[in-house]
Amino acid sequence: MSSRKTISRLAGIGSLSAAVLLAATGCGAGGPAAAPGNATSAVTVLVEAGGHAELAGVADKCKAETGLETTFVELPYDGLFNRLSSEFSSGTVSFDVAALDSVWLPNFKDAVQPIDELFTAEAKKDIFPALVKEAQVDGHFIGMPAWTNSEIILYRKDLFEDAKNKADFKAKYGYDLAAPTTWKQYQEISEFFTKDGMYGTDVKGAVETEWMAHVLQAGSPMVIDANNNVIIDNAAHKEALDFYTSLVKSAPTGAAQVDWAAAQNLFNQGKTAMTRFWAHAYRQIPKDAPVFGKVGTAAMIGGSAGVAGVPGPWYLSVPKATKNAENAKKFIKCAYDHNDLGIESTLGLAARMSAFEKYQDKPGYESFKPLIQTLSADATATRPSTAKWQQIVDTVLVPTLQKAVAGGDTAALLAEAKKKVQDLIK
Repeated sequence: MSSRKTISRLAGIGSLSAAVLLAATGCGAGGPAAAPGNATSAVTVLVEAGGHAELAGVADKCKAETGLETTFVELPYDGLFNRLSSEFSSGTVSFDVAALDSVWLPNFKDAVQPIDELFTAEAKKDIFPALVKEAQVDGHFIGMPAWTNSEIILYRKDLFEDAKNKADFKAKYGYDLAAPTTWKQYQEISEFFTKDGMYGTDVKGAVETEWMAHVLQAGSPMVIDANNNVIIDNAAHKEALDFYTSLVKSAPTGAAQVDWAAAQNLFNQGKTAMTRFWAHAYRQIPKDAPVFGKVGTAAMIGGSAGVAGVPGPWYLSVPKATKNAENAKKFIKCAYDHNDLGIESTLGLAARMSAFEKYQDKPGYESFKPLIQTLSADATATRPSTAKWQQIVDTVLVPTLQKAVAGGDTAALLAEAKKKVQDLIK
């Protein structure tokens, strides 16, 4: 499942999860598409549920500065992909700007036009390196990142600062109880807090992202290398999978079925002492949750290749078929120039380093420094550039992980997974 698709579901706000059309026409999501903007003063932007909230402030700023009127057409995740596929295939589009999940770029790379002129040297310095790399396909930049995310560590400050816990932990492990900086520490802290109905961490068997992050930290590309070789059975993938499954003993039962929503609920309800989770979730802990005001944040931990995460970016792209490319690019430039406005939205994300840095020292934004560190890390990488990635996730990676956390033989599972991926991409 796409990280951004997951994020929109986790937001827990009706405006983020409703499949509605937020446009001047007032049409329903399944109804006629809004007319694309004219060549002088308007632009139509097609977005996923939640994307409107991220870009509404940008649209207001753009209108004030340039007079450009923006119409948003908002669709649910699957509906957006289907609309894009249909209109790109027909050669006639009803929109001027499309918000694309990063995993869709390979699918639609031939239907969108280069926006190289927006990627100035200054702009590239302010966008996380992994996103700059992903935005460039076949020698051209085809999407400007609008927002991104990555996992960090959330932990229970109240438990970590408790005097008895500190003394007991020091006596057992020989070092001070604090936010972990190594995976060995993470394992031991998880073990320590697994008692009396509490678990040290979660294991999310129903999503692949954390396993893939461990693969990057072990120094390997994810699943497919630069030469399109399937490497899911290499030593790094097995090391990562073995480590991840080792945490099952310190996690709630039923790990094979735990997804993002279940893990978030476990942590917010005080059932786990630590979780690796998307950074935006820190600001979305409900005020009536048992852990509200008791949560600390820490940077993602690194392996032999260093710190690494798997970002979840979305990009703004211009279809080749639009007759309104000038205004489309004008809107995308506004979105870059005022990228920090996304942080004021319900979801609260951006894509520029400077946007996160603007807020990182403000109370309530303690997740931003570890997020910046993770997104800036050399080993951080986006998903492989293949149109089959989501199919690989759904039919190979998640089932493999679920079998592994249930006690399956990891070497045999990875060998089987390799054959399945090879069949998908051949």
